[in-house]
Amino acid sequence: MNQVKSGDLVYYQFGMWSGLNHGIFTRKGGISPAPWSELNLGGNVGDHHTAVRHNQNLIYESLNLASNRVCSVWQVHSADTIIVDGPIQGRRWIALADGMVTNCPDTPLLMRFADCTPLLFHDPVRHVIGIAHAGWRGTVKGVGANTVRAMTMAFGCNPRDIQAGIGPSIGPQSYQVGEEVVQAVQDYFGTTEGLISRNPSDGTAYLDLWAANRLDLERAGVQQIEVAAIDTALHTDEFFSHRAEKGKTGRFGAVLSL
Repeated sequence: MNQVKSGDLVYYQFGMWSGLNHGIFTRKGGISPAPWSELNLGGNVGDHHTAVRHNQNLIYESLNLASNRVCSVWQVHSADTIIVDGPIQGRRWIALADGMVTNCPDTPLLMRFADCTPLLFHDPVRHVIGIAHAGWRGTVKGVGANTVRAMTMAFGCNPRDIQAGIGPSIGPQSYQVGEEVVQAVQDYFGTTEGLISRNPSDGTAYLDLWAANRLDLERAGVQQIEVAAIDTALHTDEFFSHRAEKGKTGRFGAVLSL
C-alpha cells in the first residue's frame, strides 16, 4: 500500500488502484479526544457525535467526495450484501449489512473498522465497486465471496476482472481465538491449514484473517488480490485496535467511489 498525507490526515491506498478514488484512513488528524483520538469515525463508541461528523467531513474533503452522497450501513458481522444506488433521505445508514456494491458514479461507500478486515473491490471492466467488513464471523460466513457474487449477479461482473484489496486488520501473530472459532473456520473452509496456527508452548490458536479472506476470494474466482499486511494491533499509533486497546477505542474508515 501507498501512504498518502492530506493536511493532518494520513491514509493508505492500494498500489493497484492509482486511478480509483479510495482511502483507508488512519486515526491521525481528527478532533476526537482520548480514548478515541484522533480521527474516530465510529458513532456508537462513546465519542461525541459532533466530533464524529467533523472527522467524517475531513475525510470526504480530502478525497473530494460529496458528503451528501456517501452511503454506509449498520455493520452486524453478517455476510449480507446490498446493492446501493444512493443514500436514503433522512437516514444515516441504508441497512443492517456488511457488504455494499454499486455501479453509480459519485456514490462513495464507507465502512468503519477496528481490527476487522476491510475488503475493497473494483471491476474496471464493468465499472463496479464494493466494500465489505470481515471480522471472524463475517469471514466464516463468506462475506467476501458474497460481495463478489453480488457484483456478478447484479452487474454481470466476471470474477476474473474483479480486483480486491485486503486492508489493515488484526494480524495472524496477534489474533488469538478460541476453539469455537477454529471449528467455525474448519466448517466453512473445510480445512484450517494455513489459516490457524498454534502457539507451540501452550497450543493456543491464532487466526490469519488475511489468508482466510484471500482463500475465500480465490474460491469465488478472484485472481487479482492485494494484501496490505498491516497489523492494527501492533500499530495503534496509526490504527484503532479493539483487541489491543481493550475495547476503549475508535473506528477508522475505509471509503471508495467511482
